[in-house]
Amino acid sequence: MAASGTAAPRCLVQYIVVRSDLVHTLSWSLGAVISQACHAATAAIHLNYNDPDTQEYLAELDSMHKVVLQALDQASLSSLSETLTEKGVAHKLWIEQPENVPTCLALKPYPKDTVHPLLHKFKLFK
Repeated sequence: MAASGTAAPRCLVQYIVVRSDLVHTLSWSLGAVISQACHAATAAIHLNYNDPDTQEYLAELDSMHKVVLQALDQASLSSLSETLTEKGVAHKLWIEQPENVPTCLALKPYPKDTVHPLLHKFKLFK
């Protein structure tokens, strides 16, 4: 419970969308895929470090919320990135080098209701 006169922190979420075909079709190891998600999340935070939502998110290190969703393949991931760009949603599309393969993307931290409608068709990563 927040102390009297102080507001409770908002629930900010960092969404990460990972291609599920990397594991299920292309046989990437789970560790390799997790590292892709880590790269994207770190890059999104770095690129948006001075954003007020990012600063608030980082101020609550023990209360971070991340949601990892799955895109079926490269086409669906790229389409999502284009939609997010069109809507002005800050994100980082991670492209693994030197292979030049888009593997995942991460949004900067947002209040859940702000971006959730854009991600409703993506299910939790399995």
